[in-house]
Amino acid sequence: MKKFFFIGLFIPLFSIAQNPSVISITRFFPKNDRIAEFEKASKNHAQKYHTGEFKWRTYSIESGPDAGGYMMIEGPSTWDQVDKRGNLGADHTLDLYKNVMPNVEKTAQYFITYREELSSVALTDYSDKISVTHVFPKPGKMLQTENDIKAMKKVWDESKQSVAVYESSSSGPNQYYIVYRYKDGLKERDPGYRKPVKERYETTNGEGSYEKWLASISETTENVWGEMLFLNPELSSK
Repeated sequence: MKKFFFIGLFIPLFSIAQNPSVISITRFFPKNDRIAEFEKASKNHAQKYHTGEFKWRTYSIESGPDAGGYMMIEGPSTWDQVDKRGNLGADHTLDLYKNVMPNVEKTAQYFITYREELSSVALTDYSDKISVTHVFPKPGKMLQTENDIKAMKKVWDESKQSVAVYESSSSGPNQYYIVYRYKDGLKERDPGYRKPVKERYETTNGEGSYEKWLASISETTENVWGEMLFLNPELSSK
């Protein structure tokens, strides 16, 4: 049985000087025999109730432990906007629980915040195809993990690789979401599209630095897992 994550938005929940950077993510996993009904109901719900600053960008989860689910991203917002959002009204709640949720196996919701200083792409410079690496630091190792990401950011910048980094916010275990945005499509995953990571890393950080970086990752990381997601414009807000 697949997990059903109801995530507020797959985008940051970090607000500095009223700069929108909070993302609410909702993941839905429809019942196996109710996929068509779920898609119809969620499409109608998104396009009627999730407009303006509450728009949904809907992705299908193509691989990983949550494959077969749908991820709805709302935001970016400030924390003040999140605080004042409410439940979008009685009609919204009635439609959600009457028409959408009967087709759903499980849901989960969480918040994440965009970390501009760790990212090589602007928050709203989206792409239709993405992969996400979920990085769970060991207790007390968050800052060391951040330093490891900063070292890799230099490589992303030099390689013109679009990578957005988010941090969980009061939403389960501490983790970083490293989101690879494939501006040029999935061919960016081909081994020959860019030079090998080790070569690029040592060009940027010095000879022998890649092995030290791997050793640091091994020391500081509790767990890592990944997934691939594709934008579904038909199920997104218009």
